[in-house]
Amino acid sequence: MNWDQVEGNWKQVKGEAKKQWGKLTDDELTQINGNREKLAGKIQERYGYAKEKVGQEIDSFCNACNSKT
Repeated sequence: MNWDQVEGNWKQVKGEAKKQWGKLTDDELTQINGNREKLAGKIQERYGYAKEKVGQEIDSFCNACNSKT
């Protein structure tokens, strides 16, 4: 699944995002609405990850979503 597919199916994958990044609130995930940059910013804010680490986390999340479809 590429990010465009994740964005288009955000309501379905939002639960998976919550499992992966439990520090993000439901309201934050709703506001992110599938926007990769917003998600990256919130992950950096909550977890203190560097930009590179966040990119790797999001790519891993995309791959995991792909394996579940």
